[in-house]
Amino acid sequence: MTRVAILISGGGSNMVALADAVRPVLVLSNEPGAGGLSKAAARDIPTEVVDHRDFPDRPAFEAELTRQLDAHQTQVICLAGFMRILTPGFVERWDGRILNIHPSLLPKYPGLNTHQRALDAGDSEAGCTVHMVTPVLDDGPILGQARVPVLPDDTAQSLAARVLAEEHELYPAVLRRFLEGNIEPLYLP
Repeated sequence: MTRVAILISGGGSNMVALADAVRPVLVLSNEPGAGGLSKAAARDIPTEVVDHRDFPDRPAFEAELTRQLDAHQTQVICLAGFMRILTPGFVERWDGRILNIHPSLLPKYPGLNTHQRALDAGDSEAGCTVHMVTPVLDDGPILGQARVPVLPDDTAQSLAARVLAEEHELYPAVLRRFLEGNIEPLYLP
């Protein structure tokens, strides 16, 4: 069994979807009050907090992340709403073993405010992407995408809710395939 760790910063809904598919060895958050920590604990999944504010710089923070991940013999990392940009050194250490879910159809709209950006552009569809993490933000090889139509009365919030439902289907499916050695992109309608 591949040892998967999930990194979160918030409520943990994608973490729950992943944990229902593949039992993680660790859920780690950079936010002590992240709601996903209690959800993980309720599932008897080990949790750790590495608060980035406790460290003088990003390399020191990432050294502690690595220490925790190594202590749990992590082999694959899933970023699930982890709101910290990782340095090239950290990403290279875990090269080919970090996955991320992003709420846009990459390469469109890397970074934040993806739903509003899709609405402002007049896009007819939006969606989410699972990709391998590289040193370039939201730019790694695509492992899967799911699409939703943009409706005439959509707000950023209503679009985000529909995309999130797709994230909960796509990410676990891609992770299972990845752990089986299948890195061909999965496209859900």
